[in-house]
Amino acid sequence: MSVYRVIDKLEASVKQGTVLPFGYRVVSQERILELIEKLRASLPEEVGRARTIAKNGDRLVREAQEKAQAIVVEASSQQSQLVDDNEILRRARATAEIVLREAEQKAARVREGADAYAAQVLTDLDLRLSGALGSVKKGIESLAAVKGVSATAPSLADAAAKSKRAAFDAQNEHETAELESV
Repeated sequence: MSVYRVIDKLEASVKQGTVLPFGYRVVSQERILELIEKLRASLPEEVGRARTIAKNGDRLVREAQEKAQAIVVEASSQQSQLVDDNEILRRARATAEIVLREAEQKAARVREGADAYAAQVLTDLDLRLSGALGSVKKGIESLAAVKGVSATAPSLADAAAKSKRAAFDAQNEHETAELESV
């Protein structure tokens, strides 16, 4: 129940009391004491704290000043520690930048080497496949010339395609193994 509501009830109890001459009223003592108790219970905690602070004000101010002084001393020591830590941090950052720069340069060299190797392997593979394809075409042409164009030509073309695919797969596995070893 709020403080204001209890005050309103207290006021209503006084107004409901029996009127006597000369402006006096008779009110129920039990009802008034009950409302006063409710009023006490409805007061916020802050009122109790304020009352305690008022009683112990000087002691609390002294304690607060001591705590403030301790905080100032601790802050001063932390400031010196932070200055030392800042210097260590600055040196660590400089070292980290150097290491990072060197790592980036090394990674760029490795990447360039890997790209050059891949280009060389692909060029070599292209030459080999071109040679194999030329040999297959010559074989087909020579067979076609000997027998004329016959029903076996498509099966020779299939055989040539399978042969090319097998050569390509074998070469690709070899290159993949070489790249993984790098």
